[in-house]
Amino acid sequence: MLTPTVTVLACQMHDSRDFSAMPILADALQDSGCGNHDILDHCRGPGPHVRGCWEVDLVLWKS
Repeated sequence: MLTPTVTVLACQMHDSRDFSAMPILADALQDSGCGNHDILDHCRGPGPHVRGCWEVDLVLWKS
């Protein structure tokens, strides 16, 4: 599930604090085999998404 695309997207959003790519992250997660609808729906939802967003932190192994 943690493909280079997923990791790069999460890292870029975390570092830039620009979470407009969350729907793209959802697509990348789904393409990598993620079937968790809570994660995918949240990433595709309106947010607000902020630094510390649990999906991004999960991908980046942050607590």
